[in-house]
Amino acid sequence: MEYQNTPPAPGGSPHPGAALVAGAGRTVISEAAVAKVAGIAARSVPGVYSLGTGPSRALGAIRDAVGSSDHAAGVHAEVGETQVAVDINLVAVYGTPLHALANQVRTAVYAAVEELVGLQVIEVNVEINDVYVPAPVKPGAPGVPADARTERTEREALQ
Repeated sequence: MEYQNTPPAPGGSPHPGAALVAGAGRTVISEAAVAKVAGIAARSVPGVYSLGTGPSRALGAIRDAVGSSDHAAGVHAEVGETQVAVDINLVAVYGTPLHALANQVRTAVYAAVEELVGLQVIEVNVEINDVYVPAPVKPGAPGVPADARTERTEREALQ
């Protein structure tokens, strides 16, 4: 996407020595940059476990293992001259109301893209393609040896 900046008004700046705010030139904002902003905003919403579909999440796990990350994974942005549309694929945490989560993600993406990128967001499509179910918590205190837990349980039963 490209913006044409307007040239400064004739006569230059009304304040001598003032910095030139806008000049002749162009600004290009790529779809990848918009997708990254949208991805970071979506991940910040509580209840979002990860972004992307199965294969992209697997690739993301490999990236994470080598210390890299793709903030735009699971996000596609279509950028026009003044508007943008965003599609997001995500995995929700089990127990999170899905419609409410989609609305919170949509709100966060609208705000971040409009504020940081300066484009009007015309739509944010959210697809929840999976639900993450955390592993059950094992009984017993972490860091306490199993036989110590057994002894404590036996003492408590005798009392």
